[in-house]
Amino acid sequence: MCGILGLLLHDSNIDAAPEIFEGLQLLQHRGQDACGIITCGPGGRFYQCKANGMVRDVFDANSISRLVGGMGVGHVRYPTAGSFNNAEAQPFYVNSPYGICFAHNGNLINTASLIQFMDEEAHRHINTASDSELLLNIFAHNLQQTGKFRINEEDIFTALGTMVTQVKGAYACVAMLAGFGIIAFRDPHGIRPVGIASRQSGSGKDYIMASESVVADAGGFTDWEDVKPGEAIIITRNGVTRRQISPPATFAPDIFEFVYLARPDSVIDGVSVYRSRMSMGDALADKVKKVLDEAGITVDVVIPVPDTSRVAALNLAQKLGLPYREGFVKNRYVGRTFIMPGQQMRKKNVRKKLNAMALEFADKNVLIVDDSIVRGTTSKEIIQMAKDVGAKKVIVASCAPPIRHPNVYGIDMPSRTELVAYNRDEKAIAKEIGADLAIFQTLPDLEDSVRQWNPKITSFDCSVFNGEYVTGGIDEEYFRHIDSIRADNVRGKLQLNTADINGKDTKEAQNYTNSSTPVTGTDDTVGLHNTFTSYTPK
Repeated sequence: MCGILGLLLHDSNIDAAPEIFEGLQLLQHRGQDACGIITCGPGGRFYQCKANGMVRDVFDANSISRLVGGMGVGHVRYPTAGSFNNAEAQPFYVNSPYGICFAHNGNLINTASLIQFMDEEAHRHINTASDSELLLNIFAHNLQQTGKFRINEEDIFTALGTMVTQVKGAYACVAMLAGFGIIAFRDPHGIRPVGIASRQSGSGKDYIMASESVVADAGGFTDWEDVKPGEAIIITRNGVTRRQISPPATFAPDIFEFVYLARPDSVIDGVSVYRSRMSMGDALADKVKKVLDEAGITVDVVIPVPDTSRVAALNLAQKLGLPYREGFVKNRYVGRTFIMPGQQMRKKNVRKKLNAMALEFADKNVLIVDDSIVRGTTSKEIIQMAKDVGAKKVIVASCAPPIRHPNVYGIDMPSRTELVAYNRDEKAIAKEIGADLAIFQTLPDLEDSVRQWNPKITSFDCSVFNGEYVTGGIDEEYFRHIDSIRADNVRGKLQLNTADINGKDTKEAQNYTNSSTPVTGTDDTVGLHNTFTSYTPK
């Protein structure tokens, strides 16, 4: 769950960095671990600033002013493989061939064989544990096979087409070639989102590429269009060229984007996230009514867990004719607990993030609506908070079905055994989180809630709910690998180990990476200041 952004301004004398900075803030919900911007200035020189931390903390007026150039790439990140190393902040960069910057959202599932290929055949060094750097180097290797001093759009499409046959998994990417332009492409199944938009600028047009349409809306861009599954789009100051780089495959966007990940004011693959969540609330209301009637329980009030479940909870309350109340007050200066590393940190931050108002809970049967229940840590704390301020009964309703399987396509789901629904039915889940009753949306109802807004989407990636992985290639050995790197006890050790980066303490390492100077002419992007020559397209 990362956020990617690319921007090309028609007027090359205007710096793109300030607008990329604003766009990354709008994508901050997609990643709070690290962020970065690389721009391309005169002569094809790249300038970068990236580090661990939130967008507002990594960038200031001085660092932004030093990011020179009318086009650039930005990224907000959170790790899916257990590493918090500063060196894995994106965008990544390679100097050969031509100078390429790269931002990636997703996850590859055949990294072991790809690393072997890079080592034994491509002879390219992968400096981090990030599959994003691996993907960049595969693209760079394929471009290098052209043997050309100058390349054109056809060469880029060919390189990307070859790459699609080599990699498996989910990827939505934005790339930038020095002195050439920006590129967006998407995996054949369209699992992760990315789209493009334009706006008039003098005699030409500015172009933006981003994970979500809200970035384009805020910047005054129009004609938002999702990049099609298996499609690549190249934008230069001479225009837009697009090509299908892979044969047709099952279009299966990740349904969890609509449940939780995306902002409600975004439109993804033609579906309003806001409208889909309204529909989720309507469908969940029918399930809640049926279960409550069977249990002989009446509910006094509906309370959402802010913020993601608000839309669904309001529609549910309206349909059932129940009062809707904001019973939890949120501290907006605490990050999303779902993407916080470590069980203890998540547990500790729930109480810092939310405060229950006793007057909405005391002596009431409360229906708490949440978008989903993953580890159960947040739910357990929230339920206990409700009981601490006097709730008689606490019923929890989830807009999503029970999550029983790990996500392998770029969402940092925990290991299987850390999922609260793993090997538990709904009654056992309720007991584990301390609820009097736990009610879950059915998968058909969830799919219909999204599909009704774009009937052309016939399939979704629902693997976290049903264990069916659209790309194939997922077996028990892969699950054991996922468990070994995502378990909280492992992640805690990895986090401690990153205190020493290249012989530096954490603060020094962050300063070392956070450099708004021309980037290095090697594969390591964390601090040397050599520059490479400009590249002029043929």
